[in-house]
Amino acid sequence: MSHPHSYSGPAFLSYGFRPFFMAACLFAVVIIPLWMLIWTGGLTLQSVLMPVDWHSHEMIFGYGSAVIAGFLFTAVPNWTGGMPTRGWPLCAMLMLWLAGRLAVLGVVPLSWGAVASVDSAFLLVLAVLVAREIISGKNWRNLMVLVPVSLLGVSNLCFFVESALMGQADVSRRLGLALVIFLVLLIGGRIIPSFTRNWLNQKGYRALPAPFGKFDQLSLLATIPALVVWVIWPESLSAAVLMCLAALLQTARLARWRGLSTLRNPILAMLHIAFLFASIGMLAHALAAIGVLDASAGLHIWGIGAIGGMTVAVMMRATMGHTGRALVSGPVLNLAFIGLVPALLGRLLPHVELPGAVTGLDLAALFWTLSFALLCWKLVPWLAMQRQDRKRATPLRNG
Repeated sequence: MSHPHSYSGPAFLSYGFRPFFMAACLFAVVIIPLWMLIWTGGLTLQSVLMPVDWHSHEMIFGYGSAVIAGFLFTAVPNWTGGMPTRGWPLCAMLMLWLAGRLAVLGVVPLSWGAVASVDSAFLLVLAVLVAREIISGKNWRNLMVLVPVSLLGVSNLCFFVESALMGQADVSRRLGLALVIFLVLLIGGRIIPSFTRNWLNQKGYRALPAPFGKFDQLSLLATIPALVVWVIWPESLSAAVLMCLAALLQTARLARWRGLSTLRNPILAMLHIAFLFASIGMLAHALAAIGVLDASAGLHIWGIGAIGGMTVAVMMRATMGHTGRALVSGPVLNLAFIGLVPALLGRLLPHVELPGAVTGLDLAALFWTLSFALLCWKLVPWLAMQRQDRKRATPLRNG
């Protein structure tokens, strides 16, 4: 449902996906080059966090929270039929997110407590706003999304506490990543079969994706203990066994959604591929738990493949649908998604040396940045301008 009336301000603040998807894309372009400068000693970080903690924090709670906010500020009004957050309230939320990024970076000298308060406020306020909309709209079936979002806000605060007490935030890092992955599994499990069913119906296919049902619920419930044990005891045999089980269940879910039939529709196929990376990451964590793989492998398969891939695909689709454009990705956006693959491979093989003294880590940074630069090239003008036509937007529903 769109709400064209009762708003006469700038298009940029007319719907939640516009400022937050733009912020996420632009942030992703600059954050990795900035990290490489810090990592190689070209720039000194002034943050209250240690450099590695700053990097992981900003990818999870900086980039990740911006995409989540853009999605929820757009999807919840469609779920409830209510008016979207827009105008100055939306601008205030954007400024709160930006204040968190600057505070954590250390642009302005602030105490540990002030940085933690400023940055943690964004997700907690977001959870309150989403809760208010869902409850006022009596949209109880979507109340489930509040749990991981609220916990993500709590885990952000825990990140600062753990870093201050322990010197690093290993547990909170895993908790934040696990919560975002759970959101990928939860929301992806709603929108992927729904979008795929709609497209296959239009094309006259008879074999359609299985709708969200008991098996999906069981798979999500079985994944929760796997994520919890991994967060607390990542190198335990229990984590390995539970992660294997969760990976099998999530792969079985994906297999029921007719992904191979979407290969002729890249904007749909991207969603299926990104969801698959969530399962691959679980298997990598299981292998890391028994000493076969390095622990960072699973972290980056999730971070670049699953979260990066899913957020890129969702931002593309939502932007095109809600700005009146056909849901056709085209070569530039296809390359933006494809570029995440060499970015992931380079990060999994960081010390491999290529001609010109280029390492796998350099390659990862280059392709990640190029992917999001391409994304910005196409999406930023669409996000900033008025709708292209009066055609009804494709809503961000959860199935």
